Amino acid sequence: MNLVIASLLLTGAMPWICAGIAKAGQKNYDNHNPREWLAKQTGYRARANAAQGNCFEAFPIYAVGVLLALYTEVPQDEIDLYASLFVAARVAYVALYISDQDKLRSLAWLVGVICTVGLYIASMGSMAS
Repeated sequence: MNLVIASLLLTGAMPWICAGIAKAGQKNYDNHNPREWLAKQTGYRARANAAQGNCFEAFPIYAVGVLLALYTEVPQDEIDLYASLFVAARVAYVALYISDQDKLRSLAWLVGVICTVGLYIASMGSMAS
């Protein structure tokens, strides 16, 4: 279960990490109006900000999938597998987004979606038995 809890913490924190990447080292960062400042960024900073938004979008459905899998008593090794793959896919997604590798980024996104859907399917299977 510790791996799953760690996956929730890490993926829940990924928007903060992306925001930090977008803002880091910038001398003219406007902390009085950070969203407006971020909206004006280009290059890797803009991509890090976009990755931040996607991380916010991906987290809730993943977190609910994990909790549902735990609640329906999906075997822990199965949950761990989905969680590990999801974290790896999301870390790759962010790195690929920031480095502007769109096709590989989309593949990493898809792997994360498959892992999330897998948790729901496994939960339905556990409820049936």
